[in-house]
Amino acid sequence: MKKVIVKKKIVKPKKEKRIGKITHYFGKIKVGVIKLSDGLSVGDEIIIKTKKEERFKQKVSSIEIDGKKIKKAKKGQSIGLKLKDKAREDYLVFKS
Repeated sequence: MKKVIVKKKIVKPKKEKRIGKITHYFGKIKVGVIKLSDGLSVGDEIIIKTKKEERFKQKVSSIEIDGKKIKKAKKGQSIGLKLKDKAREDYLVFKS
């Protein structure tokens, strides 16, 4: 009998990158205002966290600045983003 050696592939989890912070949340319409410290595009997956725990993940479906939809936002901009769950000011936003 021959010995079969199976090599296991190690898959590293994607590293999360902090891209901003929620500065305001409108509860009735579930929209968060996010001050960006890095760029963000429609289609990116974001993670909303408190300082201690992850709250939820979602895909970015649209980004607005001053009521106008855009596809990409740059570092330093404040954007409006529809959120699927409740958030609070000072929650952190990460891109996965």
